[in-house]
Amino acid sequence: MIDDNRSFYQALAESLSQDPGAIRLTGAGQLFDGAALLAAIERWASALTSLGVGAGDRVAVQADKSIELVLLYLATLRIGAVYVPLNTAYRVAEIGYFLGDAEPAIFVCDPSAADACIGLGGSIGSLWTLDQGGGGTLADIVAAGGGQAPPASAGPADLAAIVYTSGTTGRSKGAMITHRNLLANAQALIAAWRIEPDDTLLHMLPLYHIHGLFVALNTMLLAGGRTDLVAGFDSDAAITGFARATIFMGVPTYYTRLLSDARLTLQATEGIRLFVCGSAPLTPATFDAFAARTGHVILERYGMSECGIICSNPIDGPRVAGAVGLPLPGVEVRIADQEAVGVLEVRGSSVFQGYWRQPEKTQAEFSEDGFFITGDIATIDDGGVVRIVGREKDMVISGGLNVYPKEIETLIDLFEEVDESAVIGLAHPDFGEAVAAVVTLRPGATLDQAAAIARLRTELAGFKLPKAIFFVDVLPRNAMGKVQKAALRERFSPHFEA
Repeated sequence: MIDDNRSFYQALAESLSQDPGAIRLTGAGQLFDGAALLAAIERWASALTSLGVGAGDRVAVQADKSIELVLLYLATLRIGAVYVPLNTAYRVAEIGYFLGDAEPAIFVCDPSAADACIGLGGSIGSLWTLDQGGGGTLADIVAAGGGQAPPASAGPADLAAIVYTSGTTGRSKGAMITHRNLLANAQALIAAWRIEPDDTLLHMLPLYHIHGLFVALNTMLLAGGRTDLVAGFDSDAAITGFARATIFMGVPTYYTRLLSDARLTLQATEGIRLFVCGSAPLTPATFDAFAARTGHVILERYGMSECGIICSNPIDGPRVAGAVGLPLPGVEVRIADQEAVGVLEVRGSSVFQGYWRQPEKTQAEFSEDGFFITGDIATIDDGGVVRIVGREKDMVISGGLNVYPKEIETLIDLFEEVDESAVIGLAHPDFGEAVAAVVTLRPGATLDQAAAIARLRTELAGFKLPKAIFFVDVLPRNAMGKVQKAALRERFSPHFEA
């Protein structure tokens, strides 16, 4: 159960103190037990305080993954400030929007970006740097020491982070995440995935996204386990790292790249007890191929920036490709208007408090009885298992009839020639929208539009049948591996209008 009298950081500090000599965090040749990690957090918290950062102030960060970045994050929570992680792929013009919206007390970036970011001026209280090696002007302040952080004062209802959504349409929105949200989700995951102090996570995810920061890092630290921090993903480092780990978390791209490496075998993965995948849908082909090669059935889970992890496949029992499992403890889900297929709505302690400085948008995204309207189209079977059909905004309305892209993508992905597919709706003079598929093929495979549509015709009603199939070398993706369907619609939109 959640202790509502604790902030996430208070719960974390208690966990680090319980076995202070146990190794909790490693990376780049550094090794921290619980006591050393607490001491390092205090040094970084003192440095932030010396720069004038206080409770409620925003600390915006666009920096490469490092041990020092973890310390900065935890120190921000320690003093009751609000952590604002920013994707390292964002350009200066994009960063200007986020800084103007969040109005941080300080902005921390890579030294190589400092000169360009200084021009952002009034959006930033002050600018400091931190590089992947742990150096920079902020690290210098920490090394100089002096000062002392005030007693931790954040409560469970106080903001811990503002996470900007991926913004597939329009401007990104800042999801306000409280300490209670972080604690509730981490505790639920510890219980659902049975994470113990003797577990070791091979951490290859980025730290600017909730997957790497909240789902992976928070959960392992709170559980008392060990986190081996690796700068980024490559299959060589992953396969080598499996020998010292018991848990691995990744996005679908990680698993497809691992499958292309002949060293991925049952023996190479025998020490791993749990492979987790999320942030984007895993194709059934990848799911099956990974099980065949390694003997491990990947555990898929479902979450979003606003809610943390919502559903998970079970530790025990069947894990079904394409299903995201049951709601986590403390999470309620339902389908809008009690339809068989419809928008998934979520309520629980991990659900965010609203969008930063957008009260009207916040009100529009919640039902009158407090459920967050996810925008994801889902089904829930009699056993409570949730399946995500697609995004509401990705739904195609062809001739007045609803078409859910995931249904068609699942069928196309079963073709032996196909690597992956994305189904979109394109403007059509007769139907309003027509179904179209964008497909990548496996190396050496050939397939033409007519043959693909002929196969689908036996499986799909006529209104669901793609009116066009486009073959491309690669599908465009965002930083977390999600296919950018808006980019595909823009690229192929003139097809039926020409």
